[in-house]
Amino acid sequence: MSKRVLIGMSGGIDSTVAAILLLEQGYELVGATFRTFDSIKDSCLAKEKGCCSVESIMEAQRMAATLGFEHHILDFRDTFREHVIGNFVSEYARGRTPNPCVLCNSHIKWGKLMQAAEQYGCDYIATGHYAQIAEHRGHMYLKNAVDTHKDQTYFLWMLTEENIRHTIFPLGGLTKTEVRQIAFDHGFETLSKKAESQDICFIPNNDYRSFLAQHGVSVPQGEYVDAQGKILGMHQGYCHYTIGQRKGLGIALGAPKFVTKIDAENNRVTLGDRDDLLTTQATIADVRIRDWDWLKESPQVQARIRYKSPAVPARLLPIANTQSPIANTQLPISNTPTLSEGASITFASPIWGVTPGQSLVMYKDGLVIGGGIIQ
Repeated sequence: MSKRVLIGMSGGIDSTVAAILLLEQGYELVGATFRTFDSIKDSCLAKEKGCCSVESIMEAQRMAATLGFEHHILDFRDTFREHVIGNFVSEYARGRTPNPCVLCNSHIKWGKLMQAAEQYGCDYIATGHYAQIAEHRGHMYLKNAVDTHKDQTYFLWMLTEENIRHTIFPLGGLTKTEVRQIAFDHGFETLSKKAESQDICFIPNNDYRSFLAQHGVSVPQGEYVDAQGKILGMHQGYCHYTIGQRKGLGIALGAPKFVTKIDAENNRVTLGDRDDLLTTQATIADVRIRDWDWLKESPQVQARIRYKSPAVPARLLPIANTQSPIANTQLPISNTPTLSEGASITFASPIWGVTPGQSLVMYKDGLVIGGGIIQ
C-alpha cells in the first residue's frame, strides 16, 4: 500500500512540480491550500506566488484536479492574523524588522499541516520548499538545498525535529532551472515561465506604510540624527524604516547615508555611513539548538543573518557566561530546544547590517543546527 502524503499547494510551479515528483514515486497525494488572509493581489497569476490569495487557491484546486488527487482548503485566517500579522505589526511598532515567513512556516504551514495530515490519514507532509533532510548523530536536520540560490532553510529553521521527521522536500535535490523544465515537460508551459515575486504575501502592492496604518501603527514625523545626536532633518515616522536602508530617506546630505539605528521610544532614526553598520557582535533571543552536545564539542558555526546573505564563520556564547565558550558552559540537556537567557554571536570578521527582528540561523556542515532572533 502506497504512503499517503498531504502536500501544501500554492498553485505555483514549485508545489506543482513537487506533486508531480511524488506521484511518479508512487505516493498517494492529498492536496491542501491555506486561506490565511482576505487581500487579493492583482498580479497573483502573473507572478509565481507561494501564498494564499483567492486566485492562488483556485489555481491550486485546478492543479490538483489536473494531476488527479483530492484537494482541501484550510481556513486559518484567525491563526494567521494572530501569529503572523500580529507579530509583524507589533515588531514594526517597536522599530524592528520581522521575518513573517519564518513564523508562518513554523506556526501555520507545519503546525497546521501536521494536524491536517492526521485528520486526512496521511503519513507525511510535503511542500515545494528548496531544502533537504539529513540524519546526524541520531537527530534529524534540515540540510542546504542543492540550488544554493534558492535554498530556503533560512526560513525553515524553527521547524521541530518532529516536523522534519514527517516531511518530504521533493525539490531539495534540484535546481530551479530543472524544476521549470519538469513543469514544461509535463504540459505546464505557462506555469514554467512565471516570474517569481519576493513581496510579502499579505501586504497589497508591497505598501508597508498603508498596511501598518490600517493596523493601528501610525507614527508622526520625527528627527533624523547622526551618531552624536545632531539633528539632520525630519523623517516620516520611525516605523517606516529599517536598519541598512539607504533609498527613500527623503533627505540629501551630500553623501549616501544609511539607517544605522532606530529609537522607537523617542521616534528618532540615526543616519550614518555604510561602514557604521559593520559589526563583529550580535545578540539573539529565542535560541533553539538541535544538539547541544555537538555544539559543546565545537561552538564554531556558520551564521546567516538574512535570507540572501552567505553563511559566515562565527562563535556562539551563552549570555549567562559570555566570557566562556559553550564547551565550558553548563547547558540544557540535548532534548531541550531553547536557551532562555539568549546567546551572543561573535563573527570571525565584520558583517554588515545586523538587523533586530530578523532571524540568525546557524549551520554546521550544511545542516541547520539552530537559530535565534536578533536583538
